[in-house]
Amino acid sequence: MPEVTAALVKELRERTGAGMMDCKRALGDSNGDIEAAIDWLRKKGLAAAAKKAGRVAAEGLVGVACQGRAGAVVEVNSETDFVARNEAFQGFVRQVAALAVDGDGELDRLSRAPYPGSSRNVEEELTHLIATIGENLVLRRVARLAVKQGGVYSYVHNSLGSGLGKIGVIVALESAAPEPALAALGRQLAMHVAAASPLYLDTAAVPAAVLDRERGVLRDQALASGKAGAIVDRMVEGRLRKFYEEFVLLDQIFVVDQETRIAKVVENAAKSAGAPIAITGFVRFALGEGIERNRSDFAAEVAAAAQIRH
Repeated sequence: MPEVTAALVKELRERTGAGMMDCKRALGDSNGDIEAAIDWLRKKGLAAAAKKAGRVAAEGLVGVACQGRAGAVVEVNSETDFVARNEAFQGFVRQVAALAVDGDGELDRLSRAPYPGSSRNVEEELTHLIATIGENLVLRRVARLAVKQGGVYSYVHNSLGSGLGKIGVIVALESAAPEPALAALGRQLAMHVAAASPLYLDTAAVPAAVLDRERGVLRDQALASGKAGAIVDRMVEGRLRKFYEEFVLLDQIFVVDQETRIAKVVENAAKSAGAPIAITGFVRFALGEGIERNRSDFAAEVAAAAQIRH
């Protein structure tokens, strides 16, 4: 059996909720590959379907800005949550989001863009802000959406000010429908994305590798139940529909009414507005997702200190 470290077991337990010994066996049978171990546990019915989400381990703000047919979202991280309430920091995030609307969605180019009201670019202004505030700050990521006709609309959750918060969403709607109708629909859809966390716009956007992996897990689960042949195929496709309902925006149930699929919500809005409406893209940034923070083990520190004294 390959070496299975305590750190790997801990990570697998945190991601699946499975027992320690089951996690050790899964990692051993999977040669230490944590993704394969997750599948192993799911096939054994020992872990819930995993919706991969990085552990939130960073502070700062997500900033959102929209202007007509374009919109952008940025994330700027800080070491402490206290900085998120700093007016200078908030002003920087808000200004960078506004600059990103006129950019191309590339982080490097945004960093080199001239910062309004100074002789510095964005990266240099951030360095200046670090010296002023006294904390490490990072312009982590940016995304931009634009349409030829219609608009880009936003929603910010846990807002700390105009366009600033912990979760930021933008949704692009391509349409010739009247602006008030698009704005109302766009905000509701952005709120839905914030709450439901879809990964893909439609089923065609789901990568083939993701579908193949999911089908493999679902097939093994069906076979383990004792079913065979065509029954297994039907079970797999039925469960795959649930996968779409969880991760694909157009297949999700609208959080506002808890009964209508998003595709139907858009269709109904188009009928009311008298013009076709298409969601052409969405972006959801949650503060700190995917960033690891070094967490101290207080009990281990006390034990180590006791050993040193003795």
